[in-house]
Amino acid sequence: MLEVNKDNFEAEVLNYTEKPVFVDFWGDKCEKCKQLMPDVHKFEEMYGDKIKFCSLNTSENRRLAIAQKVLGLPTMIMYVNGEKAEVLTPDKIHSAADIEEMIKRFYK
Repeated sequence: MLEVNKDNFEAEVLNYTEKPVFVDFWGDKCEKCKQLMPDVHKFEEMYGDKIKFCSLNTSENRRLAIAQKVLGLPTMIMYVNGEKAEVLTPDKIHSAADIEEMIKRFYK
């Protein structure tokens, strides 16, 4: 997965228009994030031909996460043409299946 940060987020996510961009916002101390990460990497293998997958470590990019209104972890956001198209917040992520459902809605 492409690691995005304050230096490349705009170019890789907000200005990217070729296909939807999935961003996994995670943190060093978030156990649920680490638990879901292998599944998210698997989804990249399965759906990466039509969706760009990125991850952002909020511990290292706190201001950027706040600017994207990420208030809890894990948060998954799908961007289409630089705009947020769908947001999965911690209260909506109960398993990897919830994440895959969102991904499938953009896999066209």
